[in-house]
Amino acid sequence: MQPLSRRTHTCGELRAEHAGQTVTLQGWVHFVRNKGQLIFIVLRDRYGTVQLTVNETSSAEVLAIADRVRLEYVLEITGEVQLRGEGLANRKMETGEIEVFPSQFRILSQTKPLPFTIGNETMKASEEVRLKHRYLDLRRPELQRNLLLRHKTTLAARRYLDGLSFVEVETPVLTRSTPEGARDYLVPSRVHPGHWYALPQSPQIFKQLLMVSGLDRYFQIVKCFRDEDLRADRQPEFSQIDLEMSFATRELVMDIAEGMARTVWSEVIGKTLAEDAFPIITYTESMARFGVDNPDVRFAMEHTTLDWSDTGFSVVKNAVEAGGIVKAMVVKGAAGDTSRKGINAWTEFVKRYRLGGLLWGKVTEKGWTGPLGKIEAENQAKIPGVSLGDIVLVAAGPAAHVNAGLGRLRAHIARERGLYPAGMHAFCWVVDFPAFDHDEDEDRWVACHHPFTKPLDEHIPLLAQNRHGEIFSDAYDLVCNGYEILGGSIRIHDAAVQSQVFTALGLTENEARDKFGFLLDALQYGAPPHGGWAAGLDRWVMLLCGTENIRDVIAFPKTTSGADLMAGAPSTVTGEQLVELSVKNTVELADE
Repeated sequence: MQPLSRRTHTCGELRAEHAGQTVTLQGWVHFVRNKGQLIFIVLRDRYGTVQLTVNETSSAEVLAIADRVRLEYVLEITGEVQLRGEGLANRKMETGEIEVFPSQFRILSQTKPLPFTIGNETMKASEEVRLKHRYLDLRRPELQRNLLLRHKTTLAARRYLDGLSFVEVETPVLTRSTPEGARDYLVPSRVHPGHWYALPQSPQIFKQLLMVSGLDRYFQIVKCFRDEDLRADRQPEFSQIDLEMSFATRELVMDIAEGMARTVWSEVIGKTLAEDAFPIITYTESMARFGVDNPDVRFAMEHTTLDWSDTGFSVVKNAVEAGGIVKAMVVKGAAGDTSRKGINAWTEFVKRYRLGGLLWGKVTEKGWTGPLGKIEAENQAKIPGVSLGDIVLVAAGPAAHVNAGLGRLRAHIARERGLYPAGMHAFCWVVDFPAFDHDEDEDRWVACHHPFTKPLDEHIPLLAQNRHGEIFSDAYDLVCNGYEILGGSIRIHDAAVQSQVFTALGLTENEARDKFGFLLDALQYGAPPHGGWAAGLDRWVMLLCGTENIRDVIAFPKTTSGADLMAGAPSTVTGEQLVELSVKNTVELADE
């Protein structure tokens, strides 16, 4: 590489062929071992590490300065590269064949006592401490590797899409609030008192307008914001690779997504995805087999829907008579090493998803134990794939609760029992989603994806008949290892159909015009058929890095409560600021 500043080489690039050369290095002290007249220092930068050796042959000045060095001091040294002695090479270091003997030694910066030791796996700090000192945490080679992989991912995606004539266009960050789905983050306007901007949950409407404008193929790597409950794979602000194209079929849009995945996996981690790496299943099939619409297909343990309408077991009988379903899941070989306490923990787990509990049975040589031992033999026989030593789990109740509880439990048990190989990436497409979901809490219909998703052509007439639950959409999600990593749909390009969908969602004509009037107007000026998708960049990088924590692939992430522990955000503001923004009750708010 070209010389940077005064340094001639990076810490990670020196090899045996550099022996005899005089080099200048700059970096952080990763390790120190001081034996008086013999001092070993490992110097680190983002390119790697190299050993510096100071001994009795060094000048008194170099020895004196080296004696003051502590962990994470910033150094600049000039010295000669030498081969290590016979049998002394360090095979754990890429630069382990050589060491550098400094002739000039400068301490560029010192450090106060560290809150945690960087690079010492035996002295792990809590995540809270590391996030508070994120600038130190980011010195860890693992996190720097993650950010480098993220950089390579965005480069690969940009090159791939540019090669297909997609044009990168930036869309507004300050826009109007469209409260459908997650809550918006709101920004008060100083210039327009009492009015608010919203940070975009996605560029959805703007990218559709770009299709109306004739741009044909758009993409953007963009920040999005959603004020929703957080978890390990979700942040309040996140990045997505956003794409839209005109005159698109579902097959074409999905093919472009597969091509991007193949390109990224190949260029970033050197992995070639198989020809059949992207099987397609319908939403209905996914719910029946896995209970969720983002199935992890690295392992089996699929669900079976049971016809137990003739059972005398009251818990199941009552659930069926109330319109519920009965599902079974077999945990292979788990009877011998799963205690009653473990089964109780599974039961508590499913209660998070409004499921009342689980019926279970261990399959032993003497028959079935547990509650399922009381089920009729003919109904036991309806559960396929049961063998000696298995645990059978059965759930009964409303379909939404059974699917969610048993579906999430499937993934939970797989993690507990290590049912999937390390380093495996298993993809699948899930297609033909319902157009609408019924919100039990608010007792209303909401858009399953978003209100701009086109229903299947043959289902459009059902909009006028209020048959919400029977309408499916031209939508598709790409799933990898149980994470939805890309979602999209063919959009509505007919203003009349878009108005029908708004009506189906309970919006009056005035409400629809107030929130989405500019889109309805645009669709009346020659809108082409169009479709696209958004790929969750953070989740892609998380999978490529082999971590399950999205904070590991974001430079400055927030906690699960949405807090930035390093910057101290969110924070209070002064009463004067609130007055200037015309926010109500400003004095009271400022005094709280």
